[in-house]
Amino acid sequence: MKRILTYGTYDLLHYGHINLLKRAKSLGDYLIVAISTDEFNKNMKNKVCIQTYEERKTILESLRFVDLVIPEENWEQKIEDVKLYKIDTFCMGSDWEGKFDFLKNYCNVVYLPRTEGISTTQRKGRIVQMFDSPNIG
Repeated sequence: MKRILTYGTYDLLHYGHINLLKRAKSLGDYLIVAISTDEFNKNMKNKVCIQTYEERKTILESLRFVDLVIPEENWEQKIEDVKLYKIDTFCMGSDWEGKFDFLKNYCNVVYLPRTEGISTTQRKGRIVQMFDSPNIG
């Protein structure tokens, strides 16, 4: 059984996330998704999510191509996760190209192309614009 591991925040899950996760799953048999905890996002990434960790976890667990969801609590845990879960392939979006090459000592590392025209930042911006519009309500 080939095990795949990827990391992310997965706030406001969208079709770009879905595309990435489906492609990640196609690399093996068992997909593990590590999602950033609320504390990690706030303290280390300076990021506040719309959805809580538990909400994001529940959504990801409902996807048929995600086999296990685990917490990402710090930047340093990747090597330990690769060892603990016996990972064959670590994959991330291409916007992280080269940043996780240090894991090549432990597993295969793949950077998957991002879906053009979609991002969580873009989505949040559109939501703000909608509420700033006089046509809302």
